[in-house]
Amino acid sequence: MSSLIQLALSFSLLSILAVGGGTAVLPEMQTLLAHQFGIDHTQFVHIYSIGQLAPGPNMLMVLVIGYQVAGLVGAGVVLLSFFLPSSFLCFYVGRLWNHFGENPWRRSIQNALEPISIGLMGSGVYAVGKASLVSGITAALALMSFYLILRTKINPVLVILGSGGFGAVLIAYLT
Repeated sequence: MSSLIQLALSFSLLSILAVGGGTAVLPEMQTLLAHQFGIDHTQFVHIYSIGQLAPGPNMLMVLVIGYQVAGLVGAGVVLLSFFLPSSFLCFYVGRLWNHFGENPWRRSIQNALEPISIGLMGSGVYAVGKASLVSGITAALALMSFYLILRTKINPVLVILGSGGFGAVLIAYLT
């Protein structure tokens, strides 16, 4: 199967499964990329990190994946495949949702989807964390970053860049 068709099918499915946002599909995306396209967990974490630093939606990181697999055309295929299906689905489900107004089952569905979304996002955070925390140094940097973002008003981008720079120097010095 052509890599472009494989990219389109894979990212279309991920798009529809992204209940609660793109973070919800990170574990599945990571597994899929490793099995179908040879992108290992370390490369995935690096691509994810770029997506977190880039302005705009962090899931634009999928463009980097498409580019790495099939060049500029691959990036375009992944862009359309990942964002269009969920956009159409949201548009039409949103129209249907508004049509039913304040029916009691509407709130029941919302109440059921909320913990599912939180669980899926948590699994995404776990998957990226598991692939990222490869040593005591990376664990310490993660805890330090978490603390700084949670307890201070420092811009998270500066915390990420500072931790990355400090980590690079520290790892280079210790190895």
